Amino acid sequence: MIDSHVDVLIIGAGLSGIGTACQITRAFPDKSIAVIERRERLGGTWDLFRYPGIRSDSDMFTFGYQWRPWTDTKVLAPGASIRDYIADTAVEYGIDERIRYGLKILSADWSSADARWTVTALHEATGEERTLTCSFLVNCAGYYNYDNGHAPTFPGAERFEGQTVHPQFWPEELDYTGKKVVVIGSGATAVTLVPSMAPTAGHVTMLQRSPSYVMSVPAEDKISPFLDRFLPSSAVYWMARKRNIGIQRGLYLACGRWPNLMRRVLLSQVRRNIGPDVDMAHFTPSYKPWDERLCAVPNGDLFKALRSGEASVVTGHIETFTEKGIRLTSGEELEADVIVTATGLEVKVMGGLTFTVDGEVRDVRDQMTYKAVMVEDLPNMAWVFGYTNAPWTLKSDLVARYLIRLFQHMEENGHDIVVPVDSDDSALDDGIMDSLQSGYVQRAKDNMPRQGRHGAWKVLMHYGQDTRMMLEDPIDDGLLEFRRAEVQLERASA
Repeated sequence: MIDSHVDVLIIGAGLSGIGTACQITRAFPDKSIAVIERRERLGGTWDLFRYPGIRSDSDMFTFGYQWRPWTDTKVLAPGASIRDYIADTAVEYGIDERIRYGLKILSADWSSADARWTVTALHEATGEERTLTCSFLVNCAGYYNYDNGHAPTFPGAERFEGQTVHPQFWPEELDYTGKKVVVIGSGATAVTLVPSMAPTAGHVTMLQRSPSYVMSVPAEDKISPFLDRFLPSSAVYWMARKRNIGIQRGLYLACGRWPNLMRRVLLSQVRRNIGPDVDMAHFTPSYKPWDERLCAVPNGDLFKALRSGEASVVTGHIETFTEKGIRLTSGEELEADVIVTATGLEVKVMGGLTFTVDGEVRDVRDQMTYKAVMVEDLPNMAWVFGYTNAPWTLKSDLVARYLIRLFQHMEENGHDIVVPVDSDDSALDDGIMDSLQSGYVQRAKDNMPRQGRHGAWKVLMHYGQDTRMMLEDPIDDGLLEFRRAEVQLERASA
């Protein structure tokens, strides 16, 4: 039984899903759109994560939507504020009324004859299966597993008498007041947790296996409020976006071109911030800048916590958990009442969705991405996957604008179906994120779609080049195959 049919079905009611739905609705008010969300609330990442200090790791002028200005002056915004921003946007464009909650997608099956996807979902609260059909499917399910974080097995973990928590599943009732806390990790989550917990806890220790690059950024934007006195708010927001995009891109390119120089620059700002009592070895990575993402801390809050003595950092390898904490291979013992395993995410590509095309299974691991938006040999399907070297939303906004161009082209030319086809044997065995050395990427590299040698098959991770490719290059570029549905052809000839 088919519950309903829509023109565009979007999977995921997070930042990407809501943004894509709003932009398509604005461009095509007559198109029917539905959003499927597994959880019972919208917001995606920004509703799931509730750990202390949860915030964006990119500035909000570029992390917010281009077409709906972020008006707060905080550069790295709290998670709750981001969720409110997403929710308010959904209400403004009427998307909140088109979200179907509690549905876990099981499969998506394409019929070329009917030019439609049949999506099967499980309503987890009742155990009932629901079936929906759509003409175009947009996967905005993100890139990680909502059910499980990355949780390595630690020897002796069962012996620990305190409480162990993973940031992805933070207990609301957790009281760490006056307690000794050990946070395992050195990534964005760990450097957020430590200064947020330190004022309340008895002491917080950040235990890292190896250092990461940590960079202090301003907590507040002081330029925009000044300009707002003289210029329209829309112009101020546009200028802030352009300025921050340029800074971010310049930093990334400089790290690639002059890694030794940028390493010295990044380490020198750490040295100025931590003071003489913290060993620089804890903040001196062995890898080049941007082999992994940089960790941003507002106004150096992590460094302030270390200087105050409320927190400390230890670099070493875990030998075993003990009844009272953790023993390192060096013999050092860290006492703990609470251990936080900020050990990262478990990547799950496209929400783990299984695709079939006319009864044949299509494994995305064997397919290339087209403009990092569509997938080779998957008709009428787009995937929103953001940048690893810039704010996620820059890419999701581009994808939505590209889809609007694509839909317009299809309507003007009477096409029902579009599918990327590799006609020049461009495929490589390179995954779309192979260049990034972060642990969560390396663990999942074999599950990622492939990329090709050149052109639209190559994943650029470059906002400027992507902008030209998606918004200026011709839609019909010889790599997309357009056609009519068989049912439409039969009607036309009848």
